[in-house]
Amino acid sequence: MRLATYNVEWFDALFDDTGALLLDDHRSARHGVTRAAQAEALGHVFQTLDADAVMVIEAPDSHRARDGARALEAFAAHYGLRARTALIGFTNTTQQEIALLCDPDVLSAVHAPRDSKRAPRFDGTFEIDLDIDAQADLVQFSKPPLELAVETASGQRLNLIGAHLKSKAPHGAKTPDAVMRISIANRRKQLAQAIWLRRRIEEVLGQGAPLIVMGDLNDGPGLDQYEHLFGRSSVEIVMGADGTAGLYDPHARQALVRRLGAHPSTARFYLREEKRYLQALLDYIMVSPDLRTRAPAWRIWHPFDDPECWETPSLRHALLTASDHFPVTLDIDL
Repeated sequence: MRLATYNVEWFDALFDDTGALLLDDHRSARHGVTRAAQAEALGHVFQTLDADAVMVIEAPDSHRARDGARALEAFAAHYGLRARTALIGFTNTTQQEIALLCDPDVLSAVHAPRDSKRAPRFDGTFEIDLDIDAQADLVQFSKPPLELAVETASGQRLNLIGAHLKSKAPHGAKTPDAVMRISIANRRKQLAQAIWLRRRIEEVLGQGAPLIVMGDLNDGPGLDQYEHLFGRSSVEIVMGADGTAGLYDPHARQALVRRLGAHPSTARFYLREEKRYLQALLDYIMVSPDLRTRAPAWRIWHPFDDPECWETPSLRHALLTASDHFPVTLDIDL
């Protein structure tokens, strides 16, 4: 079985309010790319992945006037994808949902949010002391993680959690001191969200249930200058310690072990002021210890680092046109 996670930059901008694709020459929300070009590139990438299920990060918006699941299913129908059934859990106000697009002939999935005192439902509020002042801070997810109970056609049951952790930019800051103060506060909130997610992970693992956590954690070892203030990145918190309580992703593990030198990347951003590209490892598929015995094989579909992607010009171009992130897949015996 092939599972994938893919952050699609402003997927929502490719659909009208009825969920129909906008295949025209108007600019998409992706810089320098038309809506038709981005949609066609995405269609090519999804067709090539041919995944049984894709955790779509920044999926089309769902609110009173728009239906993100309907939009994703229209996209799947237009490009003839096997993964053609969409599911969204708790919606948010960012126009960037978390959704699962899956092949109903291979697996079924239902939204299965959990609730506990240590880790409340992800659409709720989490109490934690962020600044060690003996006062509880109230934390909420801007993009509540998607908790799913999954059963494959062969009867294998497992839990999936799709996540998109986000640390807001220091909006409104007018001085370097204000930028630093707001950036540190926002990073504290992101780490609190990672702790919240980790507590849920520990609950699931404590029940002996197979678990996969996938998505964009927007963080990684050595990603910014504030990491040393907190000791650990969001990735390290979510993965947990080595051993029975830890999740595993080989790319994350490689980056953690090798702080210096080259390491994998899943995203590519252009820095206008510096006139260069920044590559970062942001997207992960983390598995519980029991699933590591199921012959898992990870792959980052990077247009320059993956030989097949590089040697296939149409796929290379599609990956660069479709999004500023690249898909990550997991092939596993389920």
